[in-house]
Amino acid sequence: MPNLRISERLCIGCAECVKVCPFGALEMVEELARVNERCTDCGACVESCPVEALILDRPDSAAGVDLEDYRGVWVAVELQSKKVATVSLELLGKGRELADDLDVPLSALLLGDDVEPLVNKLIAHGADVVHLAEHPLLGRYSNNTFVEAAAQVVERHRPEVILFGATANGRDWAGALATRLHTGLTADCTGLSIDLENRRLLQTRPAFGGNIMATIITPNHRPQMATVRPKVFAPVPVPGHEGQLVRDAVALSKAELKAILKRFIAAEPEVNIADARIVVSGGRGVGKPENFRLIYELAEALGAAVGASRAAVDAGWIPYPHQVGQTGRTVRPKLYVACGISGSVQHLAGMRTSEHIVAINRDPRAPIFNYADFGIVGDLHEVIPEIIGMLKK
Repeated sequence: MPNLRISERLCIGCAECVKVCPFGALEMVEELARVNERCTDCGACVESCPVEALILDRPDSAAGVDLEDYRGVWVAVELQSKKVATVSLELLGKGRELADDLDVPLSALLLGDDVEPLVNKLIAHGADVVHLAEHPLLGRYSNNTFVEAAAQVVERHRPEVILFGATANGRDWAGALATRLHTGLTADCTGLSIDLENRRLLQTRPAFGGNIMATIITPNHRPQMATVRPKVFAPVPVPGHEGQLVRDAVALSKAELKAILKRFIAAEPEVNIADARIVVSGGRGVGKPENFRLIYELAEALGAAVGASRAAVDAGWIPYPHQVGQTGRTVRPKLYVACGISGSVQHLAGMRTSEHIVAINRDPRAPIFNYADFGIVGDLHEVIPEIIGMLKK
């Protein structure tokens, strides 16, 4: 049922609220506004009423959540073949910064079966506390069991921030857990920081197709939850760091298993640009699919992986696994060579954290030059053969 109420005593039948409702949830009945089942409680109509006849009751408002009860920054650890996923180590590096800003401990949430040997690796990457929950049903990832176990531990300790990797399992786990905890979740963040005045996590991500960067907050609910793509941040080992192990018991039953994974067969990836130390990418400026041989030749000369912009992938010049950007892979190589790529916000979101960026483009006003460490203004069909020739020498 909607929480929006309309006062019949105050309503003057002006229909201003009907005009602004984006869901068609308001209608005029006998010259008075009425709310129907389409209402999502978004509140867009409240400010439009000139006589304040619309009242939105929010039962989960800040008054119902004591924010002071929540302290600490947590990283939800993802495992791959019984090893800590690299994205979790990257998040511990960023989590260390956030925890220091908030003056709270950094914790790692480790769920699994017989995974205690991984605790030292998490501590060595900055975790002050490792919350370990082991159970036979946590031996393989399953949404129901991982959400149930995580919810039990989180409700017991009440962290104010939880970070997840924006992987297939991470997105699945984080979304369901946020629903279970009645809090918000910001997906695919490219930046995280703290508003120290009110201890809010500032969660920055591309929005509206990557045309703007939006900073999102969770003012009234805790924990504040976000997923972050792999390679956005760097792992930061902390030599000699000491931490504490906390064993958290969880109650699980086979009834919580909606599906049982009998066997997992890992497919050999066609390309692995995410972990490459050097990436050479081609964009619309390559001109046609046959010209991508230049990109491959330069990549071979450099010992690099081949990437591409969305425009090149959409044109069918190269398969999707090569795509770098907001809707592709995020890379963080030592060297990124952008050939014929203009530098849209969407593409930059996937490669701007590269250590060194070289741009080759015949348009001197291309946005990519604003981010490049070295820029070559020229026709890539002339420039790349010259570079290959020098490399071969």
